[in-house]
Amino acid sequence: MKFSEFPYERLDMDKVKAFFEELIRDSKNAKSGEEQFDLHMKYYKMRGEIWSNFVIGRFRYDIDTTDKYYEEEKEYIDEISPIVAQLQNDYLKVVYKSPYRAYLEEKISKVAFKNMELANKSINDKILPLMQEENALIAKYDKIIASAKIPFDGEIYNISLLYKKMTDNDRDVRKRAWKALSDFFLSVTDEIDDIFDKLVKNRTEQAKELGYDSYVELGYNRMNRNSYRRAEVENFRKQVKESFVPFVTGMQEERRKLIGVDELKYYDDDMYFKNGNPAPIGTPEEILKSGQEMYSELSPETKEFFDFMVKSELFDVLGRKTKKQGGYMEFIPKYKAPIIFANFNGTSGDVDVITHECGHAFQGYITRDEEILEKNDITMETAEIHSMSMEYFTYGWMDKFFGERAGDYRKMHMADAITFIPYGCMVDEFQHIVYDNPDMTPLDRKNAWKELEKTYRPWLDFDGDPFFDGGGYWQRQGHIFWNPFYYIDYVLASVVAMQFKVWMDKDFKEAWEHYLELCKLSAKDFYENELAAVGLKSPFKDGTIAELSDEMSRKVFK
Repeated sequence: MKFSEFPYERLDMDKVKAFFEELIRDSKNAKSGEEQFDLHMKYYKMRGEIWSNFVIGRFRYDIDTTDKYYEEEKEYIDEISPIVAQLQNDYLKVVYKSPYRAYLEEKISKVAFKNMELANKSINDKILPLMQEENALIAKYDKIIASAKIPFDGEIYNISLLYKKMTDNDRDVRKRAWKALSDFFLSVTDEIDDIFDKLVKNRTEQAKELGYDSYVELGYNRMNRNSYRRAEVENFRKQVKESFVPFVTGMQEERRKLIGVDELKYYDDDMYFKNGNPAPIGTPEEILKSGQEMYSELSPETKEFFDFMVKSELFDVLGRKTKKQGGYMEFIPKYKAPIIFANFNGTSGDVDVITHECGHAFQGYITRDEEILEKNDITMETAEIHSMSMEYFTYGWMDKFFGERAGDYRKMHMADAITFIPYGCMVDEFQHIVYDNPDMTPLDRKNAWKELEKTYRPWLDFDGDPFFDGGGYWQRQGHIFWNPFYYIDYVLASVVAMQFKVWMDKDFKEAWEHYLELCKLSAKDFYENELAAVGLKSPFKDGTIAELSDEMSRKVFK
């Protein structure tokens, strides 16, 4: 069955409410653990129906934000999703307090019960209108970004398609492209400031209503930080400042030489070679075909996975002017199907979709038959390991995508991944500052970002650009609007993926076997326990980042 054939029907909330009312009543009256678990299996079926409905509706809007039908459906989903979350939480409170908890923990895991505890602290009836308002504000930001019409050299671009010009081999072209992007953001920065100001105050009000001092702790709970908290994250950022920031700062001189300029400017930041960054060869269809060949050769499991994705048409990756920006993977439980959204734009990022998003999708595919849904409720710092590690495991096939410049791509990809570590930490620290100080003005927030730039990216010269030099860069970063405190998960995952890179360079087969093991562990145990189980070191442990920085310094630009 192809994705285009997956039916979509607006969720009937009266039926959903009636289902949960009956489920809660029956669960309270359960006479045994076995009976309670049988009822819980009914919850799985309904949860799968609801989530499948949400994914299909949102995805079809994202692929064409001018589609009025799915725009209305997206608005409806945004409106009802907090209500559904509350209904689920009301039911899970009954499970959490069950007299048969020992039996249920054995069946669905202690991790699941810890997540229930965090969910119980994250929502109640009083904040549902605030959550609905939060969704509407996020949608407003997305609409501004998706509808960007940026004039450049006689053409009109959206942000994704402009990126190819922003990394053009001709320095003047990319300088003007960055200026065009800056001009666009200057034209909407006040509106985005207003949206974000309302988001911060909204989320702070939700936190206060739930009894928190600030949104930070609530944000951690909503991210299911079930085995580490703020202190561990702060220690991780401290290690990055001590080890990775000097390492990345030192890399810039080598990059300056490679691109042949006297002085690096912000419009050079994504550039790695004098003859331009390597771009994939072939059409989008040929890139997908090369991906299919690559995964056929990598392992039997990856072959089965990618063939299924292609046969079921579970990719929508062509860049279009009316698509939402960005890329992601989702899972549709009813059809046991991962689905991938992206915006191909003719840059190396197109291949990153075939590796990164397929890493997510592969993990979802090989665990699709797990009947205990909680065992697949992976937290994001784990989920991103699957995707980022796949980027390294597929290095050996890059000639299929880049021909003679495969080596250049690998150098660029590794340097880019290393450079990302300080940036990701900067986004995280910015969010902590913002939610610790919810009364900051828009100017205060931009000044805070400017100060963090000096700490995490001291090499970056914005050359007096009125938007970027004014501390506005963060307005490009959708995660800051969508999912507070998510972004550090990319950083945590990236340093673990780099451990896999070090490992595979010594023994590819052994590293791949442990990667597969981690994928299959899914969410069966807590984060650091799973890392230890497959022979990886915790990013929070003192010394891990310094050791990794030393290892990667021997590989970058080699």
